[in-house]
Amino acid sequence: MQTPEWLRPALYGAACGAVALAVIGFSWGGWVTGSSARQMAQSQSKTDLVAALSLICIDQSTRDPLLAARLAELKAASAYSRGDLVVKAGWATMPGMTEANAQVAKACATKLAG
Repeated sequence: MQTPEWLRPALYGAACGAVALAVIGFSWGGWVTGSSARQMAQSQSKTDLVAALSLICIDQSTRDPLLAARLAELKAASAYSRGDLVVKAGWATMPGMTEANAQVAKACATKLAG
């Protein structure tokens, strides 16, 4: 079978166009692979979960009878150790859980001290 003369340039053009489309799409178009999308979704869900649980932590702190003294201690402490103070106070331990979440404690301490 004989191929038409115009077919070769058309195939080269289609191949180059597909490569250019992929390069532009992934670099500037915002395209991502499935694994990258999954990783971004997991990261965002963790961030949202910590933000929601930090509100529970703040609510638990308002019910503490030693709130004034602990807030003064929290504000006087370095930013690095504030999360530990929230854990020691028990505010970062969510209802039904036995251990505190360190990320929630840091977020809660930032909101309380700020």
